[in-house]
Amino acid sequence: MSPTTTDEPARRATGATVPVLAFAGIVVAVMQTLLVPVIKDLPRLLDTSSSNATWVLTSTLLSGAVATPIMGRLGDLFGKRRMLILSLSVMVAGALVSAFTDALLPMIVGRTLQGFAMGAIPLGIGLMRDMLPRERLGSAMALMSSSIGVGGGLALPAAALVAQHTDWHALFYGAAGLGVLAIALTLLVVPESPLRAKGSFDLPGALGLSAGLVLFLLPITKGSDWGWSSPTTLGLFAAAVVILLLWGLMELRVAAPLVDLRTTARREVLLTNLASIMVGVSFYVISLVLPQLLQLPSETGYGLGQSMVVAGLCVAPLGLTMMFTAPVYARLSARYGPRTTLIIGLLIIAVGYGGGLGLMNAAWQTVVTSVLIGAGIGLAYSSLPALIIGAVPASETGAANGLNTLMRSIGTSVSSAVIGMVLANTANDVGGVAVPTMHGFRVSFLIATAAVAVGLALAFFLPRRRPASTTQLRASSEEDANLARAEQALAGEFPSDAALSGFRGRVLTTDGVPVARAKVTLIDRHGRQAGATLSAGDGSYALAVPAEGPYVLAARAAGHGPLAHSATHTGHRPVDLDLPLPGETVTA
Repeated sequence: MSPTTTDEPARRATGATVPVLAFAGIVVAVMQTLLVPVIKDLPRLLDTSSSNATWVLTSTLLSGAVATPIMGRLGDLFGKRRMLILSLSVMVAGALVSAFTDALLPMIVGRTLQGFAMGAIPLGIGLMRDMLPRERLGSAMALMSSSIGVGGGLALPAAALVAQHTDWHALFYGAAGLGVLAIALTLLVVPESPLRAKGSFDLPGALGLSAGLVLFLLPITKGSDWGWSSPTTLGLFAAAVVILLLWGLMELRVAAPLVDLRTTARREVLLTNLASIMVGVSFYVISLVLPQLLQLPSETGYGLGQSMVVAGLCVAPLGLTMMFTAPVYARLSARYGPRTTLIIGLLIIAVGYGGGLGLMNAAWQTVVTSVLIGAGIGLAYSSLPALIIGAVPASETGAANGLNTLMRSIGTSVSSAVIGMVLANTANDVGGVAVPTMHGFRVSFLIATAAVAVGLALAFFLPRRRPASTTQLRASSEEDANLARAEQALAGEFPSDAALSGFRGRVLTTDGVPVARAKVTLIDRHGRQAGATLSAGDGSYALAVPAEGPYVLAARAAGHGPLAHSATHTGHRPVDLDLPLPGETVTA
């Protein structure tokens, strides 16, 4: 296994780093809804059948699902900024391929390349985790996590406006331009993270996961066309189960797996990922239902008769509200923690869908529904990366958040399939045209409400105690975070083997007397606090390190002068280092 590389100098994050990363996330998310305004026209535009035209959307979904965990792991190994730029570059190439064609196959290739960029979301979250001061991290990750919904929501009215007044290929030219701008800003503003995971890239694991995901998501997205009980659909589901089981067994035997399944099986991570699926389901329902309701002719008796652009503008508050909830999330999470914030977000979503059952009679009512649901989804999405990061090592944040983003994508895929089936089965046949009914819209909202209820149940089972990194996210300052973490350590809330990849020893006086409740702070080579604890009654302390490299251990206790020791951590074994008060600087 290759050692962790943290020796290259790292530029400090600037005030523009977070907006640039969030902009990159929004650009990537735009790809998911770019063609929604022209979905019904795709068969004519591409001179193909309706069944074949759906591959233009399905290909983006599949490639995004495959790329998300893979790019997260590559970012952990080779640099998150580097992989972010690669993801955006592939997206630009895909947009240009689509812009220059009217044929189905090249369009599918281009859309597949565009979906590849979905890995930018977890990469951006990982970069923030590695570079930002902890007091800025909560709101920054909230904004980055919400960019999935923000981009999707804002793309609807913009894409509708372009598609209605210009050639539809302009959508792809615009997407390519946004991608180039995101790459340029990333190169200028965003520094590379110095943190690297150990090991090499698990190519067999990547191929196995890719095959399993494709076999699983393909029948979900095409089941309505093929028939849910058809041999093709059932066969693909069965093959997916077999391949994913074999992939899991293989990953458990690999020294450096693509996905650490043991970490993924932790209660915090597992429940958060399952809740993410439910949030993904609820997010996509409103995106499917409201635009159709708004554009149906008023002659149906329930349609609101709005244009494509007006329908997009009515749904746009969904994304805008998600964006503006980031600072609200930071305050709520600092006070109550991400678990509670997730629960609050899910409750707001439930209120939005419950109230939305009776708010379908006017365009302004759909705006109210969009604002409510957008606020809830913004809080829920913002809580997810904090819960994940609080439960995994720093070197695995890219891969772990990649998997979490994948869970949201699975939720939206399931939502698309189920709601599509419901709307199709409840539609009225008018002159050979299937017209969605109000009954189908309301059943769809009830399904979203049920998904939120499941998400709430999962959130309530999340542990109330928070790991160190989550405590730091909640603290109003780094000092508060360190003290809270130290108190938890003394209370025995952290695993006894926390020091297996860090420092351990005793805090003593110069006469060798143990010093209890001495504060020991770990400071990295950039001058940032990387951890803290209080010594136990026998003077013993233990501190985990986020990565190999040089550190300073600062010890302080009442009645003793402060002391700083420099020490370097290498390898997996703990470094034993006693801290005499007072004493001289030593090198371990």
